[in-house]
Amino acid sequence: MTTTFPSPKHPDWKILYRVAILETNKSLLPQRVSQAEEAVILRGRELFYGNGDPEEKEALDDALYALRALKSTCQYNEA
Repeated sequence: MTTTFPSPKHPDWKILYRVAILETNKSLLPQRVSQAEEAVILRGRELFYGNGDPEEKEALDDALYALRALKSTCQYNEA
């Protein structure tokens, strides 16, 4: 299965988020989480400075929370 990623200039945070949370390869997981986290933060900034959909803002908060929990779990398992 080949996974395609959006352009780094305009990452689709939803795609990167799904790729990260569904990643089964432990060596790729930190990279996937990092990419998704960056995309979520960038999208959050876009919404902060523009008129954003409140539902998307809530989804971004939820996604960021889940990514940070996943990141924390990965770091715990490495120790």
